[in-house]
Amino acid sequence: DGRAARAAKFSVPLDAVDPAEGARSPSGSAEVDRVLGGGIMKGSSVLVGGEPGIGKSTLLLQIAARAGVQGRVLYISGEESAAQIRLRADRLGLKRAGLEVLCTGDLSEAVAALDRLKPALFVVDSLQTLASAEAGAVPGTANQVKYCSLELSDWAREHGGACFLVAHVTKDGLIAGPKAAEHTVDVVLMFEQSESDVRFLRSAKNRFGSTDEVGLFTMGDRGLEELSDPSAVFLVRRDGAIPAGAAIAATWEGTRSILVEIQALTVPGKASLSRVYSERIEPARVARVAAVLEKHAGLRLSDQDIYVNVSGGIRLAEPGVDLALAAALYSARTGLALPAGTALAGELSLAGEVRPVRRMAGRVRAAKAMGLGRVIGPSESGSPELAGQDRADAWERVTTVGATVRALFGGATGSG
Repeated sequence: DGRAARAAKFSVPLDAVDPAEGARSPSGSAEVDRVLGGGIMKGSSVLVGGEPGIGKSTLLLQIAARAGVQGRVLYISGEESAAQIRLRADRLGLKRAGLEVLCTGDLSEAVAALDRLKPALFVVDSLQTLASAEAGAVPGTANQVKYCSLELSDWAREHGGACFLVAHVTKDGLIAGPKAAEHTVDVVLMFEQSESDVRFLRSAKNRFGSTDEVGLFTMGDRGLEELSDPSAVFLVRRDGAIPAGAAIAATWEGTRSILVEIQALTVPGKASLSRVYSERIEPARVARVAAVLEKHAGLRLSDQDIYVNVSGGIRLAEPGVDLALAAALYSARTGLALPAGTALAGELSLAGEVRPVRRMAGRVRAAKAMGLGRVIGPSESGSPELAGQDRADAWERVTTVGATVRALFGGATGSG
């Protein structure tokens, strides 16, 4: 066994460990650095999953060519020839001194190259194409994926060379192979594509940072390009009036605010039963907000089918979207459009109260930067940075969902 042949290990005092051994290096992409928690950790192993064709190989070739690591970089491919990788690098305009390519599906050959080159960073594209005689003969099986990922992660940890491992996902969106393969690495990133051309890089596991961050990219002629202003993409631009059922939510993803439009539609349900159709916001959250509206705002929704969508296809899970969701549902049911230039943020309790959300000041600043002059939110900030609130951070404060409805629609009742 390869692991049994390695040198014996001895314990060391924790205070004798050099913190510099865990230093980070820039990946060459601010969005990747954001999701990783500040850059590539020395000796770390990162598993990148996603559907075929979404851009995993492009992303990792860009990282291999642009990462700010000191030393050689090795790109191991079992899916492309060296000539194909060179052509792709030329098309993307990627050049790097010290970037080497190894095309093999044999784990022992890959490890031998790692031992010889001692790279500061290496990429394996993909785990499903690697095989080891010690784990069976067929690549891509559960045992092979787990064994190869463990061997490569161990090599990175012992030699201080960070590694990125590409893994394809199943139709259910899971890493192909056992869940145990995810436990052998330090970071698990999922690469997803929305209904638009936006790609999302999300962290499902991160031993060195938060799992709340999301990286945003679009695919261009020169590969994956960072989306520095996501709100400009997710907000729907209209020349005319805002339609009923649309509300702008000031959300918070990781360390930044993203403005998105929540769209709602209500139609009479069959046999007076209510059903919820929502992919981007959890149906249970939609049903709960609808129940709060019915109980505390007098809006009958229990006999309606409810459809909810989010512009740009981004998934929203944070509680701060409750208030905008409630406004969109109320608008859809009554036929009353929200006032133009309005954004909302706030969590709703079952008692109909508008609860504080984190980073309210950042949400307000992002909304006003996009030309939205009115922001409605909780009466309490929930953010310690607002002790010295200035006019640029000011928002319209509400305490209940009923007060929110009155602030948006006055005494109008619409057609609901």
